[in-house]
Amino acid sequence: MDAEKVAELKNFVEQCKSNPSIIHNPSLVFFKTYLQSLGARIPPAVPKSMGYRSIEVTEENRDASQILKSKAMDSISEDKLHEAIDHLTEAVMLNPSSSILYATRASVYVKLSKPIAAIRDADAALQINPDSAKGYKIRGMARAMLGQWEAAAKDLHVASNLDYDEEIGMVLKKVEPNAHKIEEHRRKYERLHKEREQRKIEHERKQRRGEAKYEREMKMEQPSESKASDPEAASALKEGQVIGIHSAGELEKMLKAASKSSRLAVLYFTATWCGPCRFISPLFTTLAGKYQKVVFLKVDIDEATDAAARWNISSVPSFFFIKNEEEIDKVVGADKSSLERKIAQYAS
Repeated sequence: MDAEKVAELKNFVEQCKSNPSIIHNPSLVFFKTYLQSLGARIPPAVPKSMGYRSIEVTEENRDASQILKSKAMDSISEDKLHEAIDHLTEAVMLNPSSSILYATRASVYVKLSKPIAAIRDADAALQINPDSAKGYKIRGMARAMLGQWEAAAKDLHVASNLDYDEEIGMVLKKVEPNAHKIEEHRRKYERLHKEREQRKIEHERKQRRGEAKYEREMKMEQPSESKASDPEAASALKEGQVIGIHSAGELEKMLKAASKSSRLAVLYFTATWCGPCRFISPLFTTLAGKYQKVVFLKVDIDEATDAAARWNISSVPSFFFIKNEEEIDKVVGADKSSLERKIAQYAS
C-alpha cells in the first residue's frame, strides 16, 4: 500500500481518537457502518455545545475561555441570558475540562427555565469535579423544576455540606416537604404491601389447615358412602337454617352430605360490602325455614376466598342450585322471584 496513503490513514485514526464524534459525520456513514459490521462499539455523538474533553487545552485557550466567562457574567448581570449562553458555550469549546464553566452555564439554563439542559451541564461538571458544590446545587434546583423532589433534596443537601449558601436553604424549604410526602407515601405503600403479604401467607396457612381437616373428615366418612340415604350425613345438615361456610373444604363436605341425603343444595355467595346482598339475605333466611329439606349454604367471598376462587365467582349475590354434587341451575343478582321459583321447582 502506498506510504502516503498509509500516513493519511494513520492521521485520520489519530483524529478519531482525539475526537470520536468525527465518525458521526454524514460523509463517513459508510465507514461507521463498516465498523459496526465488525462489532465495533461506536461512542454516542457528543453535542458540539458540550465540547470535546479529549482535546488538549492550551494555555492560550484557557485564558481565552476565562475572558469569555467574564463576558458571560456581565451579560448575566444585565439579564442578557441568551447572550451569556453563547459566551459560555464558546468558553466550553475552548476549555471543555473546566467544571466551573459547565456549572455556570447550567445556572443560566435554570434561569431560562431549561432544567434538562441544566442537568446535562451539571452532570458534566460533576464528572470533571465530583466535589463541585455548584454542580450539585444547580442540578438540585433543575430537578426541583421537574418535580423530582427526592433527587433534588439529595443533591441540595450534598451541595449544602460542600459549600452552604442562603439560596440552597431557600430551595430546600420548598423541596423538602414534597420529598418527605413522597417518602411517607412510599413507606405507607411498603407497609401495606407487607401487610398484604402477611395476610396472603395467613390465608394460605388457613387454607392448608382446612384442606387437611377436610381430608381427615372424608376418610372418616368413606365407609358410609355406599348408602343411598345416610342418617349421619343428614345430621350434619341443619334443617330450616342457613349454614355458614368458611372454607372450600367445609363447602365440599356439606355438598357431599346433601348428596348423600338426596337433597337439593342452594349455594349463596355474598359479601358484607354488597348492597344487593343485604337486600336479598333476609329472603334467603326465610326460604331456609320454608323449605326445610333443602340445604341452604352461605359463603362470604372475602372469608372463604378459596371457595370463591374454586367456583369462579365474579359478582355477588350469586346462587347455585346443586344436586348430587352437580350444578343444575343458577341465579346471578338479587332476583327474589327467580330465586324462590327455582327453589320450589328443584326441591320437589
